Amino acid sequence: MVCLQIFSAANLSSSLKTVNAAIHIPKLPRVFSIPQLQKTKPLLEDFINVSRHHINTDQLEKNSVVLTTQSHDRNTNDIIIIKLYAVLEAVSERVEMHHNIAQQRNNWNTLLLNSINMITLTATTLAGVASAAATTCSDSSLLALKLSSALLFSAATGLLLIINKINPSQLTEEQRNATRLFKQLQRQIQTTIAIGNPSEEDVKDAMDKVLALDKAYPLPLLGAMLEKYPAKFEPAVWWPSNKGKPQSKKMGKMNNGWSEELEMEMREVVEVIKRKDAEDYNRLGNIALKINKSLAIAGPLLTGIAAVGSTFIGNNGSSLAAFVPLMAGSLAAAINTFEHGGQVGMVFEMYRGSAGFFNFLETSIESTLSEKDLAKRENGELFEMKMALKLGRSISNLRELASKSASYRMEGVGDMGEFASKLF
Repeated sequence: MVCLQIFSAANLSSSLKTVNAAIHIPKLPRVFSIPQLQKTKPLLEDFINVSRHHINTDQLEKNSVVLTTQSHDRNTNDIIIIKLYAVLEAVSERVEMHHNIAQQRNNWNTLLLNSINMITLTATTLAGVASAAATTCSDSSLLALKLSSALLFSAATGLLLIINKINPSQLTEEQRNATRLFKQLQRQIQTTIAIGNPSEEDVKDAMDKVLALDKAYPLPLLGAMLEKYPAKFEPAVWWPSNKGKPQSKKMGKMNNGWSEELEMEMREVVEVIKRKDAEDYNRLGNIALKINKSLAIAGPLLTGIAAVGSTFIGNNGSSLAAFVPLMAGSLAAAINTFEHGGQVGMVFEMYRGSAGFFNFLETSIESTLSEKDLAKRENGELFEMKMALKLGRSISNLRELASKSASYRMEGVGDMGEFASKLF
């Protein structure tokens, strides 16, 4: 039974595969032909591309111009920064050079001072021995003592002429000032780079400052060395002639922080500086210059007198011939110690630098106030704060100083120097 069912199922499936339909239905003719739709994607993409081209052509051109300009500005800014770094490298090198030379010239001062004093005192001792032994020792021994004393006094005279000409203590102070000012310029350049967006004017200003410092504090001893004994005391000048010109890039409020009250305050500060600080340092500088000149002449003159006087020791039994070299040699050693041990030349240079500092403040304030365009000045509040710090005062004290100066001037005080001394 099971086999029969399997057989019948197999026959049925095979018959279903081989039987064809008895009735054939003809295909209907195509009365309406439906056209095949084209692919719309390429057309749509073309339309979008054309639309983008027409719509964004101007914008793309503008963007390309902006990108080109930005790229050009970026390249220009990079070149300016590279130039500033080159100037900064030169300034750093000068800082190291002036620092090393200051130490070297300070050693000169110490070594030459000790050497000349030892030579002078030795010559004085020999002159004393020769005068004491003039009656007891032989002529050859006396002659040896006299010649030794005269030669040592002559050597001391020559060394004193050299040391007084170069004045090592003054040279050392010059290099200290140069080191300090170059370090200040180094920090200014670093600040300019850190703030960003420097200009060619910043590069030019930095280079002018470097050249002005090189001229104010030269390194060579011959040819470019500053005059150690000038005919007239003059303050040091280490800034370029265009120093104090306002920088137009510094913008603040509409009035850039300036007001009539602030301008009057700065003018009164200038008047007080002229009548008090600048006048005091000029007076002290002239005193130091006169003392320095007198000591520089007296030292070699005394050793020269001692050298000549030592050759007359024992002649005719005169006590004056022995007295002159002893006194001259002792005084020469004392004067040399006071001049170079006390570093009178350094004191003179200190007064010259201090007078130059106040002259620099006057120039900065006057040149800033001479600019009529407030937008091109340095910000007034910042300028006031800088002046207060440089003068060692708070902003309120600076304003009080200016107000008192103005009130005394309005009252017609005759002695402004006495008034300024009271203010300070």
